[in-house]
Amino acid sequence: MELATQPLKPRANAPYLWRLIATGLSFALFGIGGLCLRVLVFPLLALLPGDTLTHRRRARATVSRLFWLFVQFMYRSGVLTYEVEGVERLGRPGQMIIANHPSLIDVVVLIAFIRDANCVVKQSLWDNPCMRGPIRAAQYISNSGSMDMLDEAADALREGQTLIVFPEGTRTTPGKAPEFHRGAAAIALRGARLVTPVVISVEPTTLTKAEPWYRIPSRRFHFRLRVGEDIDPQAFAAQGSAPIASRKLNDYLHQHFMKELALDERTGT
Repeated sequence: MELATQPLKPRANAPYLWRLIATGLSFALFGIGGLCLRVLVFPLLALLPGDTLTHRRRARATVSRLFWLFVQFMYRSGVLTYEVEGVERLGRPGQMIIANHPSLIDVVVLIAFIRDANCVVKQSLWDNPCMRGPIRAAQYISNSGSMDMLDEAADALREGQTLIVFPEGTRTTPGKAPEFHRGAAAIALRGARLVTPVVISVEPTTLTKAEPWYRIPSRRFHFRLRVGEDIDPQAFAAQGSAPIASRKLNDYLHQHFMKELALDERTGT
């Protein structure tokens, strides 16, 4: 899979009407693609030989590749430009990827560049007719908020899976600072070999919380994903009891993201 580690050269800004049409086509393609995966692709993949692990890897690789093609469609149709820095350091065994969540397509872009990744997804998506096929075939983890979810996520990391988590739990409210829940830190302390922060910025903002897809910005938006330095969760585990360590790690992550997002604002990226 081609990896974008340098910014793609921006093209001339597409007309507003075309970008609106292209955005609608993107979402239609995403929905139809999800249904096709559910009723056609994954049932056929299930017939191929292999154990449970092989089927899971095959399903995740399929989702990753199709998400990558979806991002390429949005780029080439004039909806967005994108820039990915340090993506080659994602996808390591036992790695917990923690990202902020400014837009609807954050998880799509992340999974597009990681061939075999697990992900904690919203409970509501498990019943979404377009999404539940890929989610269940790839064996993603439901964000039910229960202790079972924390145990399942920690177990996945201990097995050597790569796990993507958005500690906000939902998209960032426009104009407000991200708020991190402590569950992500608790999972990291229980099972992660390393924690890698990924800072996501979208300029101009679009596809934010409670914002309809058709409210597009005046120009094509730029999606930037930056992979930060690895964090050793055991350095925090040694600082006290589990609740104290979880709070300290969560505070550290929150401060890191606030600093990096403020830097993006000052530099205009």
